[in-house]
Amino acid sequence: MMRVGNGEPGTGGAVAPIQRMVAIVVVLAALLIVAFVPYLRSPLPVPGSPRPGVAPITLPPFPALPDSTGWGVPVLSVSRDPAGTLWVGTYGQGIFRLKAGAKAWEQIRHDTTGTSISWDFVHAFAFGPRGEVWYGTVGNGWGLSRDDGATWTNWTFSQLGPEWQYVAPDGIVTRGDSTWVATADGLQLTVDDGAHWTAFGDRSGPPARGPADTALALLGNEYVRRIGFDRQGVVIATLRGTERVRYGVAGWTSEPVGAGQVAFRPRNRVLIDGALWAGTACGLRPVSDTLPCLRGLARGADVPRAPRTTWFLRPIDRADNPYIDQTYRYGSTMGGNFQQHQGVEFNNPDGTRVLAIARGRVVYAGRAEQGALTVAIRHDSTVTGPGGLLRIYSVYYHNSALRVKLGQQVAAGQEIAEVGNSGRATNDHMHLEVQAVPGDDAAHVVDSLERFPPYTTNPELWIEPLPGTGLVAGQVLDASGQPIPQARVYGLVKLEPAETPFVYAETYGEHAHPHPLYNENFAVGDVPPGTYTIGVEIAGRKVLRRVTVEPGLLTWVVFRP
Repeated sequence: MMRVGNGEPGTGGAVAPIQRMVAIVVVLAALLIVAFVPYLRSPLPVPGSPRPGVAPITLPPFPALPDSTGWGVPVLSVSRDPAGTLWVGTYGQGIFRLKAGAKAWEQIRHDTTGTSISWDFVHAFAFGPRGEVWYGTVGNGWGLSRDDGATWTNWTFSQLGPEWQYVAPDGIVTRGDSTWVATADGLQLTVDDGAHWTAFGDRSGPPARGPADTALALLGNEYVRRIGFDRQGVVIATLRGTERVRYGVAGWTSEPVGAGQVAFRPRNRVLIDGALWAGTACGLRPVSDTLPCLRGLARGADVPRAPRTTWFLRPIDRADNPYIDQTYRYGSTMGGNFQQHQGVEFNNPDGTRVLAIARGRVVYAGRAEQGALTVAIRHDSTVTGPGGLLRIYSVYYHNSALRVKLGQQVAAGQEIAEVGNSGRATNDHMHLEVQAVPGDDAAHVVDSLERFPPYTTNPELWIEPLPGTGLVAGQVLDASGQPIPQARVYGLVKLEPAETPFVYAETYGEHAHPHPLYNENFAVGDVPPGTYTIGVEIAGRKVLRRVTVEPGLLTWVVFRP
């Protein structure tokens, strides 16, 4: 008889596998004990502490910012004063302040009193030698508190006029008694907490004073985007390069500074307990945290496609500031603060050349609403929408000078005007409208009595995107399929232009109109390529979508509950 195993007759075939299984279990148990000996010999890890092979988790050394929207607090500037208080400037939520040792943030907002901050869109702070606190805003000047933020003295339109109101991001700096404010219209300097000012404009035109007693035409370019100090003076970055301003034997002078010779302090950053934190669209986060603000399961949108109409040119040369103001897009109300916008803005110094976006004939050249110097062009291009043939017009407002006459034929890219602030304007800029009009009647294209022209469309769907960028457009609909007005679309990331920061897009209200070939109710151009999770709130519920952006193409997305 063949011997099969060492057990009793009839069972020997099952014993060997059992022994092997027992041996395997013993070996595995030994390996697990060896693996966990370091943890058994050590105390349990404290939350946030590093473990072998695991990246450390950075817990904030401060309470979370109060989030009233559910989408995070958009932080435009964060700074720490000499007493250790954290100051956070936000997009639309004013200032948050956390004193050293405090357990909760204090919120400082604009109100109807004369001593509140002037505007809830804050992106600059600076601190003086006697406890002064300075802040700067996106579009409504700056202010100063001498009593630890209890009351504020502000410089806004009443003091500044139709210039100086756009402070650069982190655009206020102090050294001793000197306070410098960098704006899109030049520099303002005070050495006595705002009792007197000296203005520094560019050399190309008469200097605007604003609140200043003295104005100097000194700068190579007045559109200031960065400011800081070096050992020799104040250093600024403008649209035309970097300059140094200083006082010497010959008085105030300005000189160019070579590229790479100046290192500006990183914007919107603060060092807390040895770690660097950054302001983002969804709060304060460690600079090492590069994850997007919106994450989660999201249905994919359409693939990027070619646009349905040929691109027109941009109305501002790329050597100037070709960016669209991101805070007041077509159809936007800037979070409910303004009327629905009928066009888009190009913020530039006065005198900047305005260019025709396409070939056509001038049908208006003169003063329009509130005296704004205006040019309107009927283009040779047409488009056929659901209602029939439409003529395309472009309109250019707020100019300082006109370079064309009524009836004149113009070419694409031809200079037709110069940027200014004529009419109802709060800064130097050009307001562009693109209108799709039935027939050849231009009577409603420029009408000084009409606040909401009936044929405006979103210019971002007509003019070419900036090189290397694409567009996102689509619809936000309710359960019945109707467009939702003034809904906020979050999640796209556009870092430039930083002086007019992008936080969210708004859907159109009743005074805005869709492109005749898209029927969209929001559109955002000049979006860097990449894949984004974007979201909107519909009937109290967040709805997310995943979009991919490619250069020169348009990505279509629809939100439904």
